[in-house]
Amino acid sequence: MPANDLDQIVNLAKRRGFVYPSAEIYGGFRSSYDYGPLGSLMLRNVREAWVRDMVQKRDDVVLIDAAILGPPQVFEASGHLANFSDPLVDCRQCKQRFREDHLENKDVCPGCGATGTLTEARAFNLMFKTYAGPVEGSGAEVYLRPETAQGMFVNFANVLQTSRKKPPFGIAQVGKSFRNEITPGNFIFRTREFEQMELEFFVPPKDGPSWYDYWCRTRLQWYVDLGIPVDMLRLRAHDSDELSHYSAGTADVEFMYPWGWGELEGIAQRTDFDLGQHATHSGQKLDYFDQGTNERYVPYVIEPAAGVNRAMAAFLLAAYSEDEIDGESRTVLRLHPRLAPYKVAVLPLSKKETLTPLAREVFSSLSDRYMVDYDDTQSIGRRYRRQDEIGTPFCVTVDFDSLDDGAVTIRDRDTTEQERVAIGDLEQHLRSRLGF
Repeated sequence: MPANDLDQIVNLAKRRGFVYPSAEIYGGFRSSYDYGPLGSLMLRNVREAWVRDMVQKRDDVVLIDAAILGPPQVFEASGHLANFSDPLVDCRQCKQRFREDHLENKDVCPGCGATGTLTEARAFNLMFKTYAGPVEGSGAEVYLRPETAQGMFVNFANVLQTSRKKPPFGIAQVGKSFRNEITPGNFIFRTREFEQMELEFFVPPKDGPSWYDYWCRTRLQWYVDLGIPVDMLRLRAHDSDELSHYSAGTADVEFMYPWGWGELEGIAQRTDFDLGQHATHSGQKLDYFDQGTNERYVPYVIEPAAGVNRAMAAFLLAAYSEDEIDGESRTVLRLHPRLAPYKVAVLPLSKKETLTPLAREVFSSLSDRYMVDYDDTQSIGRRYRRQDEIGTPFCVTVDFDSLDDGAVTIRDRDTTEQERVAIGDLEQHLRSRLGF
């Protein structure tokens, strides 16, 4: 069954090299994490799975990579400078700070339990500000983007002209965003530095509701297709008091985390707010002329916005499993093959020089196509368990019989079943088993 305790994933992630606390040798840096050898591979796989389905397999979406730093004008137009804030309260006794809208009891400090010690709420802007150039001060301020969306809106006209697309079409982007969260936490679920996968899908205004429904269904199914059980997901429409002032409808794909339901991805009908704001503030036209209908309009936008780190956390939690094999307990990550850090592990039965050349040859033949681990340390049983725990779908064992029969043994992670396959047929066999 999936992990029911966040510590199960936190401990595995640290032990196996998925995620490390950032600056750990200096005591750590709160809410910042470094991704180790396996974590960096899995993050890349999540990104590539998203790009594959949202861009590569479609003819109506293009990919861009916009700047992380932006001038104040962009965020003044978007409303971030004025409105991108959370309600902050301080405890006069323990000096901790909290988001007022996350308090169970607004009279009791969740840190020290004191009553009547919380200050009145004040708006706390979540954007990180810095300075461009050698002089600090007015006129030199720039901001780290709090979302990737604005880079797509300000490039709408550029993409429209150079890609020769027309609505309905989308601009996609994957990249880092930064928010000065008051209360980050829950491992990599909420951090100040994170990576987003966002799509801005531009449509004729009248088609907004139907495309919104389409993207809600499509994005929910994406997580199911990549291995998250249906009963761990739900689509929750926002109540009217939750909606942004520009939204004609927003829904969250939610995941059942160990602490309860939490947002995994948001899908929003942003109407023409963003393009309208940037057109007004920049003085540039950001509209579309439809020659077929002789109509000029500002497209409406449907925005599916997901987090790479948050998605990785959900995939790990859903894939975590413990079972027993031949009387021995094991931990296994039943990750979808596209998400697994390594697709295959090559395991020579012995370190003896008679086996190493053939094992290395097998590794080289597979690593042209897949990310492959090579492990010749400890007993074969321990190596199988290690690969199970990091989610490797298949292990390929090169033994002494391989020298005579030109075959290897393939072991399945989930069933532990083994079969003998000729080395010449190995890549094709794995392609059929992995599905790519």
